[in-house]
Amino acid sequence: MADRRAQLVGRVRGMLSEALGSARGRLTAARTEWESGQERRLARVRRAAATVPQRVGAERDRRLAEIDSRYTARIEELARRAAAAAEREAPGAASADWTRWTPTPAGRAEPPGAVRIGTVRIAGAEPVPALVPLLDAGHVHLTGGHHPGGDAVVSALLLRSIGRAEPGTVRLIGYDPEHLGGGLAGFAPLGTAGLLTFVGPGGLARLLDDLVEQIRRINETVLAGEHSSLRELALATGRRPEPWRVAVLLGGDELSRHERSQLDRVVRTGAACGVHLVVRGIPLPDEPTVQRVLVSPGDVRIGGPTGLPVRLDPPPPATLVTETCRQVAGTVAAGPAPTPFTELLPPPEQMWTEDSSTALVAPIGEGPSGRPVLLTLGDYPPHALIGGPSGTGKTNLIFAWIGALASRYSPSELEFYLLDFKEGVSFARFAQGRRDPSWLPHMRLVGINVNTDREFGLALLRFLAEELRRRADAAKQHEVTKLSELRAVDPKGHWPRIVAVVDEFQMLLAGRDVVAREAADLLEDLARRGRSQGIHLVLASQDVRGIEALWGRPALVAQFTLRIALPKALRILAERNDAAQSLPRHHAVINAESGMVEGNEVARIPSASDWETWSELQHRLWRMRPPDAAPARLFDGDAIPQLADAPDYRALTPTRQPGGPRGPVALLGEIIDVQARSATLRLPRAPGRNLAVLGTRVDEACAVLDAVGRSLARQHEPGSARFSIACLDPDADHAARALYSDLADDAAWYDEETVPELVAETADALAAPGTPATPHYLLLYAVDAAAGRLGARVGRRTGLEHLRQILHDGPERRTHVLAWWRGVARMRNDLGGPASRTDQIGAWVALDVQGGELGSSLYPGTGGPDWYPRPWRGLFFDRAVHRTGQTIIPYGLPR
Repeated sequence: MADRRAQLVGRVRGMLSEALGSARGRLTAARTEWESGQERRLARVRRAAATVPQRVGAERDRRLAEIDSRYTARIEELARRAAAAAEREAPGAASADWTRWTPTPAGRAEPPGAVRIGTVRIAGAEPVPALVPLLDAGHVHLTGGHHPGGDAVVSALLLRSIGRAEPGTVRLIGYDPEHLGGGLAGFAPLGTAGLLTFVGPGGLARLLDDLVEQIRRINETVLAGEHSSLRELALATGRRPEPWRVAVLLGGDELSRHERSQLDRVVRTGAACGVHLVVRGIPLPDEPTVQRVLVSPGDVRIGGPTGLPVRLDPPPPATLVTETCRQVAGTVAAGPAPTPFTELLPPPEQMWTEDSSTALVAPIGEGPSGRPVLLTLGDYPPHALIGGPSGTGKTNLIFAWIGALASRYSPSELEFYLLDFKEGVSFARFAQGRRDPSWLPHMRLVGINVNTDREFGLALLRFLAEELRRRADAAKQHEVTKLSELRAVDPKGHWPRIVAVVDEFQMLLAGRDVVAREAADLLEDLARRGRSQGIHLVLASQDVRGIEALWGRPALVAQFTLRIALPKALRILAERNDAAQSLPRHHAVINAESGMVEGNEVARIPSASDWETWSELQHRLWRMRPPDAAPARLFDGDAIPQLADAPDYRALTPTRQPGGPRGPVALLGEIIDVQARSATLRLPRAPGRNLAVLGTRVDEACAVLDAVGRSLARQHEPGSARFSIACLDPDADHAARALYSDLADDAAWYDEETVPELVAETADALAAPGTPATPHYLLLYAVDAAAGRLGARVGRRTGLEHLRQILHDGPERRTHVLAWWRGVARMRNDLGGPASRTDQIGAWVALDVQGGELGSSLYPGTGGPDWYPRPWRGLFFDRAVHRTGQTIIPYGLPR
């Protein structure tokens, strides 16, 4: 047992020894292999380490090249962006080189922005403009002592700001006590237009006080809490109501305590109100609104000593500064351009939406604050007086006012009556014409070229007086006193407000005759009572001097509490109110306080009088017109009316008994009246129903007789009337024969040889018993030319005696003489001499005959009528109808 154990032990030991030897051999081999691997790895690492510097250097060089390329591209991109931003911020004149510099004003609502003073150099890129903000941004403070570069900066700042803004919107105030304004000498031409003022030594306190007062006023009245700055107001409204004020302070003594406090106020609050400082030699406080510019030899920086280095531009050429300032001053002296007419008009969807019950309210233009200036016609103020010398824009203002009203109030709310006493046809566009078939639906009457027809103005006043009476009667019936109350209790009635515009109204009131006296009386009554019934007068004139009919009538002028004075207008405003004397073009003083200074408002009037501007609005309103709208009555004092167009003539028709018991009616011409009416002569069977045309004007006399003959013939059936036409003047032969030809079989022709037979035959027929069944009309052209022939006896009596018998007895036997005598004295001779009776001439038309020649035998009273002949006008008087003569326009002879 022990041996087996020993054998096993020995065998185990042997196996362990063998295993130990084998392990040791493997360990040795493993160590050898590891050492060999270590050496190989170390060799590889050493070989790899030997190549790293080369690879790293190459990668470094590549990355550095890439970074450099990206940096260069980025710099170039940033430079391009900076240049583009500079171009947007300072376009045109704000940054252009002086060699190609011209003024390029920004729009009204577009702020001028910053201006260029030099360039910033950037390595590897083009230079970028160096900008300094000024207008609407802050103030510029030049430091570094007196250096020529500072003068270049000041000149560049001012010239670029002036060239970038609208002419007249930058005003300079210079304070240069050391050089007495020499630093701004190139800008001196601006002084002629009030755009540059100099403050002398010792005037700094007054200058700063004025700037502080301007800031206070703008904050209180212009911004008024609605906007934080003028820039914000301009961007929001499209208007800039105030100019920029730039005070250039170039040195001086040490500031007093008051001056320092005022300067600090301007620095803090001025930029928002368009008040800016360009300062050198005076310290400014550290405020965000102050832009420092260091200008010293060899070093210019924006932002102070540590700021951005700048290379200054050369100063602007002196000739460029002077010429630009002269150009700006000339533009300002000529006056600003008018604003667009469309600014007065409401949006299309709001047209004709206003109610005129209490008043008419409309804008007339833009005030200094950018807000519209309103004109009101109502109970107060009721009437308006417009004054301004020729060429200052009265007609344009009237057009603008009419357009503003007509676009807001419908024709049922507002009616216009227009009268222009000066020569011209500007108002004719409101009526229907050959060039333009449209008309303004509100217009009821347009009178043009009425400079010699004061009777037309009087007719308008009579019409308005009758309308006033009609409205007053309606108000009494409804127990009310004002138009607004009448419209409330009578909504179905037609009670629009009426605006009557009379341009050059002094022509109506000139002289001391009957027309002027009656016109003044009617004007005073309308002015006094019209306000309560919605009738408003707008009188326009160059001024009110020399209007004799207004002497002693202060109550009339006092009713015109709304005064509108155009540039250089005289005696429209109150005596001590001279605001109109300094007005620029296209502006007006609006005063609703009878011209007192405290009522002044200045308005910039838009351009409304050119054809294209007005035509667009009129066509829009014309297309909106009611279905029953009719065009306005157009009276043209230079036009000759035609019988065929007369409404009274077209209304005539043939009847068996023309006119009934009142007899047929003869049309003589057109009455100068609001309505297109004919002057009529009734020819009943009554004594004196004859007509005499008096004067030497052949065409006018022929025209009256032609209208008489044609209008009478139109009332008779063919063959039911007899017309005897006798022409004794060769100059009238053509017109008389034209009438004879058109009357055809009803007419007989007589001349100087046969006219005695006509009067003898007619007189004998009157002696026969009974009344002729056929009326007989004797149209005698220049009958006085046959005095020799008619003076001879035909039977027992002369031809003149036969003519007198026809005049005396004929009308009662349906025989009427319608004759032309070439003078009053000639007619008297034919009637029997100076002492003869003239009552057989029941009606007459005087042409080129003075009123005194007509005398008391033809006209009631003494001295004759107030009649002064004028071309193509006649004075018509019918004893049976008229108290005074009636001015007529003969109808033109047929073409």
